[in-house]
Amino acid sequence: MALTTIDPRTALLVVDLQKGIAGSPLAHSIVAVVRRARALIDAFRERGLPVVLINVAGGAPGRTEQPPRHSGAFSQDFTDFIPELGQQPDDIVVTKRSWGAFASTDLERRLKAADVTQVVVLGVATGTGVEATARQAYEQGFNVTLAIDAMTDMRPEAHDYSIKNVFPRLGETGTSQEIIDLLQERSA
Repeated sequence: MALTTIDPRTALLVVDLQKGIAGSPLAHSIVAVVRRARALIDAFRERGLPVVLINVAGGAPGRTEQPPRHSGAFSQDFTDFIPELGQQPDDIVVTKRSWGAFASTDLERRLKAADVTQVVVLGVATGTGVEATARQAYEQGFNVTLAIDAMTDMRPEAHDYSIKNVFPRLGETGTSQEIIDLLQERSA
């Protein structure tokens, strides 16, 4: 499905663009992902729309067959957002301890209190943090848009699978520029 509209109260959800993850080996250039993320952040801020910066500071406690990617103690700056995001005092900050940003956080309440009806999701990793956050947003009744050129994963096959098979079932997909163009149309 092509992008159709941006609701008047849409929030941008920036998933796990933090120091402890940005240096990981990724399928796509983190520089390009961050550049596009920043363009979207700027476009949302210019219009007074909420920007939500999400970081991860742990994992769910359940037992899994595969060991967690980050075991042991995190570095002191692991959860710090990368400086290129230009964090502002008005940004909503959410720290999660699972893949999705809605589980065990107050994100849904905060967005609904701000009359948000749609979210645009981007970040790392496409098949885990981004996908889980998009799924949870969809399940909570938000319209979901995914900025598919402003995300990447450690596993190319997970990135591709989410974009081709999962995201079209959760919402609409498009490029960062297409989303910015819709924001500009709405503002005109």
